[in-house]
Amino acid sequence: MKVWYQRLCVFACLLALVVVVMGAWVRLSDAGLGCPDWPGCYGSIVVPSTDLAIDAAQEAFPERPLEAQKAWREMIHRYAASVLGLAIMLLAALAIFNRKDPGQAVKVPVLLFFLVCFQGLLGMWTVTLLLKPLIVMAHLLGGLSTLGLLFWCICENRWPASGRKTAAPIAAIVALVVLICQIALGGWTSSNYAALACPDLPTCQGQWWPDQVDFSEGFVMWRGLGVNYEFGILEAPARVAIHYTHRLGALIAFLVIVFATHKYLRAGLGRRVSGASMLVLAALITQISLGIATVWFGLPLLVATGHNMVAALLLLAVINLNHAVLRAPAGKQ
Repeated sequence: MKVWYQRLCVFACLLALVVVVMGAWVRLSDAGLGCPDWPGCYGSIVVPSTDLAIDAAQEAFPERPLEAQKAWREMIHRYAASVLGLAIMLLAALAIFNRKDPGQAVKVPVLLFFLVCFQGLLGMWTVTLLLKPLIVMAHLLGGLSTLGLLFWCICENRWPASGRKTAAPIAAIVALVVLICQIALGGWTSSNYAALACPDLPTCQGQWWPDQVDFSEGFVMWRGLGVNYEFGILEAPARVAIHYTHRLGALIAFLVIVFATHKYLRAGLGRRVSGASMLVLAALITQISLGIATVWFGLPLLVATGHNMVAALLLLAVINLNHAVLRAPAGKQ
């Protein structure tokens, strides 16, 4: 039973990564409303393909002409997310069934079950609330939280607690919190279509601090119901404010993460901590490079999707660093 639990953790974690990347691909290819209803697509569990089905779909949703490519991207993402939900449900069931095993974690799998249920609601609201940025950002964070918790389960299976006294990995925790905030800023930037609000580097609009910025408008979290946010509704100064904040956040996250990895590389906590620190640095450098390329080349879909994927991998690397330091003997920290 334990072996099946461990295998399912790995499968669910890999699938969660795929779902997160597919979600970014759907969002960046403007397919978030490829299906105007939920959970089906134009009233069907598959994208309408016959002439009769297409006519019925257009009659039911005259305001949203069917674009088959976008609709299929959205539905494939939903299918994968549904399989992930079933896998996590089974994971929680296995954990509860095997709860008498002292090495079996129960709280995290059960938490994952409730999280993935809420994530399904966020997916529904993403469509029914017409890509409201707050919901889109929350949906992204929910997907990454699911991925991170599944990865934590894998780490716990691979390196269980030894019973030795350990200390909290303060620097790694701070790095994780700052990274999560930066990822949230990235989600806000993307959901408000502000990725190219500053098309030049390293300046923005040709200035180190642009004149036309509107932070008060750019960070309004809730604007009421019934607004269609597809392609964005903000004026240029608000989008510049969002984009520029994301750049400043990237600089802060870079400095904090580099400080944390430098600290642990010098601490002599063992091969796992050193290796985890190097993985974080590799992912960080890759992520910064992709962020620069995203702006420099004008938001190409492949590069922008890769930027989202490496953000997820960087998150996992920082989680791995937290776990590695947490399992190091307290006397060495």
